[in-house]
Order: sequence, then structure tokens, then C-alpha cells
Amino acid sequence: MKRLLLLLTAVVLAIGVTAGCATLDAKQREWIFQPSDRSWGGAPSTEGMEDVWIAFQSGITHQAERLHGLWLPHARADAPVMLYLHGARWNVSGSSGRIRRMQALGFSVLAIDYRGFGQSSAGLPSEATATEDAHAAWRWLALHEPGKPRYIFGHSLGGAIAINLARDVPDEQGTVVEGTFTSIADVVSGFKWGWLPVSGLITQRFESIRKVADIGSPLLVVHGSNDSLIPAQLGRQLYDAAQEPKRFVLVEGGSHYDTNAVGNGLYREAMASLFKLR
Repeated sequence: MKRLLLLLTAVVLAIGVTAGCATLDAKQREWIFQPSDRSWGGAPSTEGMEDVWIAFQSGITHQAERLHGLWLPHARADAPVMLYLHGARWNVSGSSGRIRRMQALGFSVLAIDYRGFGQSSAGLPSEATATEDAHAAWRWLALHEPGKPRYIFGHSLGGAIAINLARDVPDEQGTVVEGTFTSIADVVSGFKWGWLPVSGLITQRFESIRKVADIGSPLLVVHGSNDSLIPAQLGRQLYDAAQEPKRFVLVEGGSHYDTNAVGNGLYREAMASLFKLR
């Protein structure tokens, strides 16, 4: 994500001058999402995870769409359920380690690929379509796990999608975001060429800083102190803009990719306290 956001910063102004708005939007979507059928770390194990398919009619494309997901149930029949939203570039199986850790924390987990990723419907994802995908998965959980408390988790770019979803739905019991940011414009401004006046040309804005206060459930914001991609100060600013109840956890030594593992004990304590989990 960092490499392509750097490219976005360097060339988006030129594209805005020389190309149409549709081209500008498409290039940003490619750079920000980096849709792929590849997995982080090659071929991670998804043993014990069930393939699920979520079909729905899109209000954006006006077509029948289908999402692929991985379902990892907890041994406890009454366990709460979690919707897992991954970040850019890698497909859902690349998150298998983090998915298993969430199950170990007491959740049955549904993790999905957005359109354009993995085995989900083809297409170039956008903030709007990824949020629509999250809504479709949220409805799937309500249908297949009725009566169980539902939680939302998002990592990196998935954290911004999680905030979009949590703001929209009235029935989430809690939201967790890890290694996420205030807005794409803020991420870009922190890069080498961040002084360029490109903010007005960014179409995929992911302005979580404006939306997070509208979340009506407890919010846990987790960040690694050694995150070189998304600075921890952006996570802290996001936390500061949210309503109570909320909690910010800084995982010392955690990077953008291993904070969930390094800070697993902190996760357990924070979730138990904030979400009143047993």
C-alpha cells in the first residue's frame, strides 16, 4: 500500500490535469486497493475454515455479485461472531493467522474478500463497493447466526471499511480497528511528496476521522508503535475523535503486520474490559 500511495502522491496531480475524472478515479482505486488473488506469505493454511459464498444484488453495479469468505466457527455454540475485513493487496487467506487469533479470543469469525479479490466477483473495488460488500457480509451473519452478538474488525484499509460499516448499522456490539488511519489524504500528506496539493483530487477519501464519532458501539483502536506504514499518531487521532466508550492500545514493538500477534495478550484484556466478554 505504501509504495502505491507514494505513486499516488507523485502523479495524481498530473493525471488530474491530463486525464478525465474516470481515469483519475480508476487509477486511485487500483493503487489504494491493489486487488489480487494472491495471499500474504504464499499459501497460508486455511485448514478448518469453511468456504462460504455470499450472493447479493448490488445497488452500485446493478448486477448480481458474489463474495467469497472463510468461516471459522468457535467451539462454543454461544460464542459471539465477528466480521473480519482485511486490508489492501492480499486476499482473505493471507489473513488466516489473524483470523485464528480472533477465534482464540472467543469469536466465530467470518472473513471476506471484497469484489476484485480472491474468488469474489471480478471488478475494480472502490470505497463504495467495499462498504457494500461489508454490508452484504453483515447481513449474512445475521441470517446464519441469528441472535448472537456481532462485532466488526478491520485491519489497515479494512479498518476504514469497518468504520464505514459500524457507522451505518445499528446492531454491532463493538468495533475493533488495527493499524488504520484518519483519512487517505492524511496518509498521503505524511509521505515524501506530501506537500503536493493533491487532496482535492483524491476520490477514494476514506475519511474515517469524520465518521468515527457516529459509531454507537464501543470502539477499540489498536496500533503498533513500530508501524512504518501508518503512523501510530493517526490511530491516536482517530481514537480521540470517537465517542466513549472507547479504548486505545499501543502495542510496543508491533509493526503494521504483526501487531495482532505481538499484542495478543493486550487484545484479550482490552476486549474483555471494553466489550464485557467472558
